[in-house]
Order: sequence, then structure tokens, then C-alpha cells
Amino acid sequence: MARRSVAVLATAFALLQVASAGSWLREFTTDGTVRTGNDASGQRVMMLNLDRSSGPAGFNSKEQFLYGEFSIEMKLIPGNSAGTVSCFYLSSGTDDWRDEIDMEFMGNSSGQPVVLNTNVWANGDGKKEHQFDLWFDPSADYHTYTIIWNPTNILFKVDNVFIRSFKRYADLAYPSSKPMTLHATLWDGSYWATEKGKVPIDWNSAPFVVSYRSFYANACFAGGACHAGRDGWMSRRLDAAEWGTVRWAERNYMRYNYCTDAWRFPNGLPAECSRN
Repeated sequence: MARRSVAVLATAFALLQVASAGSWLREFTTDGTVRTGNDASGQRVMMLNLDRSSGPAGFNSKEQFLYGEFSIEMKLIPGNSAGTVSCFYLSSGTDDWRDEIDMEFMGNSSGQPVVLNTNVWANGDGKKEHQFDLWFDPSADYHTYTIIWNPTNILFKVDNVFIRSFKRYADLAYPSSKPMTLHATLWDGSYWATEKGKVPIDWNSAPFVVSYRSFYANACFAGGACHAGRDGWMSRRLDAAEWGTVRWAERNYMRYNYCTDAWRFPNGLPAECSRN
């Protein structure tokens, strides 16, 4: 077991070295119209393109993970991006019992905030969205978006600001046993994304392009031993100051909280809502 742990750690550190060397693109397969290149600073960039004829685009990790810290820099669609959805997420599959951890960026009409939708699915149980208006223009420059997933909680971070903690409770479903693949996608979400589907995509503004760079992962690979020692993400929880940034984001930028949506849950709010 000790030798296997060392091997898994070596693989994990190799992935980190790949990411830091700028050749992280080799860790993924692609779908749809995906282009690679360099930004103005010379960093390697993956660009997802969407137009009326191309269909959705994305890239998907070759590895599956069970817990980890994942981050990437994204530069979103400039101008009128209404109806588009740009994602960075983990998923165990597409079945009715899937686990999933989502960061979804719902496009806007020009001049309106981009909405970041965070969500967690466990054994097919979702509908746990917290949505935030971003407090900056995400198309003007790259910003870092991070998911930390461990046995205790799931943390969402924008740049250096924690905006959400989804806690684990022993008697409630939590993503803990299904390995998940990491994905980034760009697709037509007109039926849902902008003002609950009221504003569709304007294809005259196409092609829509989202750029990704500087992928980072420190994670446990599925099927291997998982080191739970000094890796900070494995036991990561929010401290008092970080809880302060969550409350700041909730107070100033939260657009939707499933725990206040009694209309959606006529038989009572989900159990965790009364415990957080």
C-alpha cells in the first residue's frame, strides 16, 4: 500500500508539473470547435467556440478524480453573451444518479452582470444552487475560478475570494464515492440561462469565444490510494475571515439561494438549509 501511495503521489505531482509548464492541454480530450494558442504573455490558452452551426464545445480530463483542488483561469465572452453558458465542473456522468459540482457562467445582455451559478449534485439530487452577480467584468481579463472538494465540504472561490461552502452531513447525500471527470464547456442555454430563458442567443453576435488558461489540479486519482496527510485541500475548511468573504458575497451579490425558495420546495426546504 505504501508503494502504491508513493506512485499515486508521483503521478499527482507530475500533473502539477505539467500544469505549471503550460502543457496542461495534453491532459484533456476535446469536443466541438476548440482551438489552442498563446495569449499576449505567451501562456498556452484553450479557446472554446460556439456558433449556430458548430454546436457545443468543451474539453474533458483524461483522468477521473475522487477529491481534490481544481482551478483554472477563464476569460468570458465580451459584449452580448445572453443565452450562452460557460462551465467549469466535475461530473460522474449523465445518469439519473450522478454526482456533480458546478461553476456555470450564465451569459448576459450587454451591460448586465454575468451570473455565476454554483450547484452540487449527489446521487442525482441537485437543485442546490447559489447564484451570484460577478462584481467585475469577466470578459475584460482572466480570473481564477476554484473548486475544492474534500470529505468535509465543497468550497467555491473566485480569484482569492471564497463565496460558498457546501457542508457534508452524515445523514444527507454528498459526493463521496463516485469518481468524477473534470469538464469545461460552452453551449446554448437559451431555454434557461439568461433571465430564466427570456433572452435567447443572438446568433448575429457569434462566434462566441471563451478562453481558458493556467489549469491547476492537486487531486486524488480514481482507483488509487489517496494521500490525506499534508495536502492542504484534503482537510480544508473556511476560517473566520473566509466565512466573512462568503457573507460579503451573499449580502452584496447573491441573486438566488435555493434555501429561500419555498415555491420550489412546497413540501419543505432541503434538510441542510436549517443547519448551515
